[in-house]
Parts: sequence; C-alpha cells; structure tokens
Amino acid sequence: MGTATSSMAAKFAFFPPNPPSYNITVDEASGKMRFSDVNYQRDNVDVLKLSTKRGNEIVAMYVKNPSASLTVLYSHGNAADIGQMYHIFTELSVHLNVNLMGYDYSGYGQSSGKPSEQDTYADIEAANKCLEEMYGIKQEDTILYGQSVGSGPALELAIRLPHLRAVILHSPILSGLRVMYPVKRTLWFDIYKNIDKIPLVDCPVLVIHGTEDEVVNFSHGKQLWELCKEKYEPLWLKGGNHCDLELYPEYLRHLRKFISAIEKLQRPRDAPDLKPKDQTEQASNNVTEQSKEKSRPSIDYREKGRPSFGHREKSRLSTDSRDKARASIDKREKSRKSIDRSFKARNSTDHSERARNSFDRLGDMVRSVGLCNVDCLKQTAAEV
Repeated sequence: MGTATSSMAAKFAFFPPNPPSYNITVDEASGKMRFSDVNYQRDNVDVLKLSTKRGNEIVAMYVKNPSASLTVLYSHGNAADIGQMYHIFTELSVHLNVNLMGYDYSGYGQSSGKPSEQDTYADIEAANKCLEEMYGIKQEDTILYGQSVGSGPALELAIRLPHLRAVILHSPILSGLRVMYPVKRTLWFDIYKNIDKIPLVDCPVLVIHGTEDEVVNFSHGKQLWELCKEKYEPLWLKGGNHCDLELYPEYLRHLRKFISAIEKLQRPRDAPDLKPKDQTEQASNNVTEQSKEKSRPSIDYREKGRPSFGHREKSRLSTDSRDKARASIDKREKSRKSIDRSFKARNSTDHSERARNSFDRLGDMVRSVGLCNVDCLKQTAAEV
C-alpha cells in the first residue's frame, strides 16, 4: 500500500529541474559551502547539507537578518530548486525583515534521493530541526511558507508544531488528486491531503492565490482559507496566474502587513490577546495571569465561536483607521497605478526599503529564473 502510494505521488507531483540550477563548492579561505552557479552571492547566506530521517542528504540555505525577530521556513514550488530561488529568498529576507531558510526536496537540486510525499515531510522536518538546533530558532518565532506543492510539507509540519507562529500558503492545493479531478472526498491514494489538515492548524494563516490560476484553480486557495481556524485577510490577486504573483505590487505589500501583525501578537505560548497595549494593561491582574498560563485557547473556547484572527486583528483598529483601510482597498481595486504610487510614497519613509525598487527588482528575478513553466500536478489520466 505504501509503495503504491509513493509511486502514485511521484507521478502526480514531482518535476525537479534537470539539470539542477546550481553546484556546490567549498570556499578555500572560509571553508564555507557556496553555490557555484549563482551570481552576486551574499555573505549573510549559509549553505548547508542536512540529513533526513529517511536517509537522504538535502541542501538548504539560511539567510540571516540581524534585525529580524521572526524566521520564515520556505517550501518552494515545483520545477524549481533553491539555486533559482536564491535571489528571491535574499530579497524577501530584506523586504519582510525576517530570517529565511529555504531547502530542496529530496531529488531536487543537489539533494540526494528521489522525491516522494513522505520524503518531503522528512525534508522539512530536517530543515526545521536545523533552525532549532543550529540557529536557536523556536517554533514560536517560525512562520511556515508553502508555495504550490510546498503547501503539502508546510501543512504537515504545521499540524505537528503546537506553538507555531503563523502559516503562509501561496497558490496552495487542496490535495494532489483534486488538482486534476473534482473529487468530493479524500481517497486513500491521494497525496498532500491539505483539505483534511488545514482545520487542525491552530495559528494564523494567510492564503495568497491568483484568480486566473491555470495550474491550481483559485477555488483551492479559497476553500482552504474558509476551512482555517485562525483566518487572516487573504490576498486574492485578480488576474494572477500560478507563477506570477510576486510581480504584483500587492504581494509584498500584503506580506509586510501580515508580518507586522504577527510581530505584534504575543507568542503562542501566551493566550492570544489582540487588544491594544493600553487596554491590556488596564485589564485585571487575574485575567493577565490566567492568559499567560494558557499555551492556547481551550477547545471549549474555540467551540464557542472564537473569532477569526482577521476579525480580532480588525477589532484593534479605530473607526477612522477602518475607514482608511476600506478606502485603501477601494483604491487598490480601482487602479493598479494608484497602488504603485501609494506604495512608493510609503517606501520613501521606510529605512529598510530606501533606494530599492522592490517590486520591479523582485519581478525581474521571477522572470529571470523562469518559474512560470511550472506544470506541477498537471498530468494526464493516461500517465497516472
């Protein structure tokens, strides 16, 4: 049964770049590993080889940001490896002010083995273990980012980390089989059963999806968001396809907004409390102490209709700020140009973004690595 499932998974999902986009060399002076085929490499990037519990050795890269309080563990999409994602990862680290670890699945890039569903689960587990043991990153400060097929390993790890800070799903899939067929229930041989796992994720979840996605239908992202316990305002990019979402100005803008909101939250070991700081200080000492003792809201509390993350976040805003947010949304829908102008204006006061044309630069990177040829999970019935 397990072998059959693994074989089915390989036919459904995995298309590693051939040949890989990079090789690994060792710098004689520093003794550090580097990617030999990547231009403009940065000193704040560690290249690593990690052993998985399934016996494979995978390649990972860790981008260090000295001012970051959060770390993103990024599971990339299909037909890509971390050599192609190198500059996107380093730019996201700067623009989102986070540390970022990306890794190649078994059989991708210079990682050993062959790709399978279970191997990708072991791969992300090894990457997360490295964050904890080598860099001292706690799950309370970790955000899992899953793009397309990467939503599978991201959600598998998310349901096993009770104190995870947040999850980002980028063009995610409901399951492997549902990409090809409109099945109504989960079948035994299906892979990446995200539809069954998303209700088990206790932390805030952001979903990003293009409305014109020709590979993974927009309905996948929408349904996953509807099934979330802790919903954050989703980003539905009108006209967006499967591999071009980074080209939209709203992409980085919404991610930065989400990261900012997550940073303001108490760590998950404390009971979530999204009241403004002055209101929290006015609460009674008893309530405060009780909230600190709880690692998460109880099941009973959730069953009584715990408000979603997005709604609780909105409750922090004053009436005036809500009106401004609505006005901003209206402007975004009316004109892409108005968004560009407002974002550039905001960037002028943002020290970390100064002297950068963020979206154009990131967009050029997406185009340059050719990620838009991704055909993940889009196989014919005859091949299956």
